[in-house]
Amino acid sequence: MDKKQRDLDLRYLRMAAIWAENSYCQRRQVGALIVKDKMIISDGYNGTPSGFENICEDEDNLTKPYVLHAEANAITKIARSGNNSDGATLYVTDSPCIECVKLIIQAGIKRVIYAREYRITDGIQLLRRAGIETLVQPILNES
Repeated sequence: MDKKQRDLDLRYLRMAAIWAENSYCQRRQVGALIVKDKMIISDGYNGTPSGFENICEDEDNLTKPYVLHAEANAITKIARSGNNSDGATLYVTDSPCIECVKLIIQAGIKRVIYAREYRITDGIQLLRRAGIETLVQPILNES
């Protein structure tokens, strides 16, 4: 990968990290951007569906089952717009889960760049099996 592409990847990842700040989730805030032809065509962050209260965790601090992941929010926004994600790149703060990976594959996304590895790696394994380029680019300050 050339330096120009690496610099672009890092910039978009930093933007996804800023977008994650919109999330009301307490346990983990995740942001995602979908970029095609150097244009951001969609964005998302983890949270509850439209019309629901902005509370992601239950009284035991477990994520409610209906919380949408950032990737799913970004992909479903494209479904409601005139855009498509064929050949696009997804920038996401955390490596995607297997459920989001299925959406990524079906959406025609060809690259997934993420900043943090999640403890469960079956999503990344499926992306690689599907021939989708994956790259971890640490940009976040871990405490």
